Amino acid sequence: MYKKAALSKGFIYLILILGSFLMLLPFIWMLSTSLKTSGEVTAMPPVWIPDDPKWENYQDAWAIAPFLRYTMNSLIVTVLSTLGEVLTTILAAYAFSRINFWGRDVVFAVLLGTMMVPGEVLLIPNYVTLANLGWINQYEALIVPWLASIFSIFLLRQFFLGIPKELSYAAKIDGCRDFRFLWTIMVPLAKPAIITIVLLKAIGSWNAFLWPLIVTQSKEMRTLPVGLTSFSTEAGTVYELLMAASTMIILPMIILYLVLQKYIIEGVAKAGIKG
Repeated sequence: MYKKAALSKGFIYLILILGSFLMLLPFIWMLSTSLKTSGEVTAMPPVWIPDDPKWENYQDAWAIAPFLRYTMNSLIVTVLSTLGEVLTTILAAYAFSRINFWGRDVVFAVLLGTMMVPGEVLLIPNYVTLANLGWINQYEALIVPWLASIFSIFLLRQFFLGIPKELSYAAKIDGCRDFRFLWTIMVPLAKPAIITIVLLKAIGSWNAFLWPLIVTQSKEMRTLPVGLTSFSTEAGTVYELLMAASTMIILPMIILYLVLQKYIIEGVAKAGIKG
């Protein structure tokens, strides 16, 4: 019996190790390619370890386009859109979980239904709306449409539902109003879920490509993912510099994820799937 359990556990670990390796393989290839020469990039069979790593590829990649400006744009968009989404999420999640108003559950069900609408369907309507507002090629176009997320509201609402109602009853007896109760009690208790939302939003905003590509027209407004197109021209793609730039772009999000990953598991686990 013990031997059978050990074999089963060993098999599970083997599957997890293989899965982890497959997940890491693209990142390993990206890092390897970023240190290659142009000849090694196209060599067959593929070269996994460069003979003479070209660390200067990173310097060349940074200098080939105004990546300092792209970095500032990405930081501005990521920080402001993340702060905006967290604020709207906290307020909406509290309303849908703690405040009884007419049609609350119906409105929430309708909002959840919008999650089934593909984002690509909304590209043209959103673009037309922003064009009419004169926001194309402005920070407003990169930030305002992403200041709310139904998924984030759903996640935090589920977490709020798990907080005992007796806390709110006791707070009201002590004269604590809803707004103060939200920020002094609910928000600190929901820290894991909020950090999860912040992390997912920051990664998504930092890596966004399609929407910034559509609504920006000048180099001064481009974000980092859009800036990667500088390495692809009609003459071809400089893959070693493209991979070097990609490594620099993705590194901050990897570090952020590794530092905060425990909060994702804790936040999602405690949120549950309550109705």
